[in-house]
Amino acid sequence: MTSTLELPAKNLEANYTSHPAELVEGGDLRDAIPAHCFKPSYFWSFFYLLRDFLVTGSLMYAAYNYIPKIEHPLARYVAWAAYGYVQGQQMTGIWVIGHECGHGGFSTNDYLNDTIGWILHSALLTPYFSWQSSHRRHHIYANNLAKDHNYVPPVKDKYASLMAVDLEHLEEMAEDSPIYTFSRIVLQQVVGFPWYLIANITATQGSLANKNPPSKYPFGNSHFLPTSTLFRPEEWHLILTSDIGLGLTVAALWCASTKIGSEAVALLYIMPYMWVNHWIVAITYLHHTHPDIPKYEPEAWTFLKGATATIDRELGFGGKHLMHNIAEFHVIHHLFPRIPQYHAEEATKAIMPLLGDSYHADKQRSFWVCIWESFTQCQYVVPDDPAAKPEHRAMYYKGGPSPPLEISMGRGGLRRELI
Repeated sequence: MTSTLELPAKNLEANYTSHPAELVEGGDLRDAIPAHCFKPSYFWSFFYLLRDFLVTGSLMYAAYNYIPKIEHPLARYVAWAAYGYVQGQQMTGIWVIGHECGHGGFSTNDYLNDTIGWILHSALLTPYFSWQSSHRRHHIYANNLAKDHNYVPPVKDKYASLMAVDLEHLEEMAEDSPIYTFSRIVLQQVVGFPWYLIANITATQGSLANKNPPSKYPFGNSHFLPTSTLFRPEEWHLILTSDIGLGLTVAALWCASTKIGSEAVALLYIMPYMWVNHWIVAITYLHHTHPDIPKYEPEAWTFLKGATATIDRELGFGGKHLMHNIAEFHVIHHLFPRIPQYHAEEATKAIMPLLGDSYHADKQRSFWVCIWESFTQCQYVVPDDPAAKPEHRAMYYKGGPSPPLEISMGRGGLRRELI
């Protein structure tokens, strides 16, 4: 039987209307998954949404009313820190439900999906329709070195250029000190997501709509400007709607600060939001960055190869019960993004025998160990067989010191035309 990963890819060039879930070639994978896994349940979707609201509201109420009454300063600081961490995971769960709305996995009604998704993501300072547009293209072109949107690494010669060394001396560079590596990880986790929204960092030039060249103007490649190179002209009203949602949230936070004080708003909302930012960056980074997971040049890439070149991770109790298994079952999400999160585990187990070695998971090690490994061992990519033609090879990560900070998009990946 022909391997699922060897079937010919559909023509995805300038394909703005198809859904990533429709691009799986062949019927073996889809047929292996129980039919009910593809059907959103209004009961379960709203159950998880309302449960998340209840937990978030209860945590916020308890923190506001009881933590300030703790007399010992150290104990009070510890209580606020614990609140921020737990609330951050729960708010990330709400963000995940908004993300599911963006894929059409919350319900069978697109208007309901977009309404709820816009409300949830706006409340968490994410431009819903803007992010939905670019994220959809990430799903279609995942791990394509010419067209992906997220964490696209540089090839060897580009990395050498960034490090200002000759190719023959690349392997001789000393590794970064642990303190420097730690500081770079913290910087990525703190500002990574906002800077991605502002400047589309870690994306390739080919990720832009209609083959636009990158803009040289402020916010020209951002998720906030209706005329951004990320979007088609007909999307302008959706980008504006996203901006309105963000404006309403900022206004609500300002109003809240006039009622309960800016310090309370910072502790109750901003602190857990920073954890949301951390988890969005960390989860996405670890899904697509691992020494044993390939990237592909456009000649070798297919939708299935790209979708399965992701890796399931383990985030413990919070990942399973608060963040809706977003890290634990990500491979199935790339293959069939309309499958609701509450069916992801069952669907994953159904396709694992078919995928065989093409299914990747790293669930035995600590999250912190994994992020350190990815940050130190995954700096650029090289072909597994340099003598082979691009269509017959895969690209794998190599380690090295961190390159200079990425301020604007287009540093990673390839720039040649897709075939």
